[in-house]
Amino acid sequence: MSSARPDALLVLADGSVFEGEAIGALAAVSSGEVVFNTVLSGYQEVITDPSYAGQIISFTYPHIGNYGATALDEESRRPFCRGVVVRDFNDRPSSWRASESLDEFLVRTGVAGITGVDTRRLTRHIRDAGAMPGAFGTASEAELLAAAKAEPGTDGLDLVAEVTCAAPYSFGSGPFRVVAYDFGIKATMLRHLGELATVDVVPASTTAVEVLARKPDGVFLSNGPGDPAAVPYASGEIEALLGQVPVFGICLGHQLLAAALGARTFKLPFGHHGGNHPVRHLATGRVEITSQNHNFAVEADGLDAADVTHVNLNDGVVEGIRCREVPAFSVQYHPEAGPGPHDARYLFEEFRKLMVGEA
Repeated sequence: MSSARPDALLVLADGSVFEGEAIGALAAVSSGEVVFNTVLSGYQEVITDPSYAGQIISFTYPHIGNYGATALDEESRRPFCRGVVVRDFNDRPSSWRASESLDEFLVRTGVAGITGVDTRRLTRHIRDAGAMPGAFGTASEAELLAAAKAEPGTDGLDLVAEVTCAAPYSFGSGPFRVVAYDFGIKATMLRHLGELATVDVVPASTTAVEVLARKPDGVFLSNGPGDPAAVPYASGEIEALLGQVPVFGICLGHQLLAAALGARTFKLPFGHHGGNHPVRHLATGRVEITSQNHNFAVEADGLDAADVTHVNLNDGVVEGIRCREVPAFSVQYHPEAGPGPHDARYLFEEFRKLMVGEA
C-alpha cells in the first residue's frame, strides 16, 4: 500500500472493523449497504451500474484498476454507488483503451473508496451475517460505527427515483418502436434494444396511458436499485399494460412484472452480485452462466398467472417467468451482461419474436 494514502477504516453496523487506506474522492465518512461482487473484470461497468444506488461495493477479485478506465465502459451518466472496497488497488493502468486511471475516474465522479482491506474476510463475514450497513473513511472508528448504525440500508426505500431519467429521450434506430422504462437502465441494454428498435426511454413514473400513446410495438422494463415493494406506482402501471402490448423485463423489471401479477418479493441474505451464476433454462435443460446484480427476488408461490422458465442452480431462486395469458416475460439476471458472459443474449431475439407474434 502507498504511504501517500491516508489511513482509513471500514466499520460495519455490527461493529466489525477493517483497516485500509483511502482512495478516490477522499471522504471522512461514506455509508451504505455493503455487498460483495465476484466479477474478475468489468469493475467500471459495475461501479456505474445504477442498480448499486445506496450500496458500497466490495470486489472479491484482489487486483482492481489494472486496465484503468474509459468512457466506453460507463453504464450510466454517473456512478450511484456509495463507495468501493478493494484489496489491492492499481492506479498505474496498462491498457491502450484507458483514458485515465481508476483513481482519477473515482475522483472525477465523486466516488470514495478504501484499499488494503482483507476482502476475503469481509466476504466471508457478509456471506455468514448477510449484507448490512457500513461506513468507511478517514473519520474515527466511533464516528464510522455511528454512521453505519444510522444507515438505513436499502429495504423499503424508493431508490429508483434517485436514478431514473428526468425526461424522455430516444435511442437507437431499429425497425420496431419500444418504450423502455428507466428504473436505472444500463447503457449496454440500450445498445441491444437499439439494434431492434427506436427506443423511447421514459421516467419510472410514466403512466401506462402515456406509454400506450407512443404506440409502441413493445415495452421494456429495465434493471434498477433497491426494494421493488418501494415502487408500487411502477408495478401498478405495468399491470395496466399487460395484454395491451408485449412486455420484457430484466432484474428489477422482472420483480416489478411479478408484482404486477400478484407475486411477492423478498430480500436475499447477501444478494447475487457477479458474472458467473449458473441458471437452468427449464424448457431445454440448458445451463447458462449469467451476470447478476440484485438483492431481492421473486417468491415462486405467488406466480399463479405465469410459469417459471429459469431457476438459479446455486439456491433455487426464480430467474425467469413467462405469462400464460398475455405476451410478457422477464428474467432476474442480466442477458446484456456488461460485464459478464453472453450466454443469454438470445433473450433480446425472444423479445423481437414476441413483438411480431412468433413467440
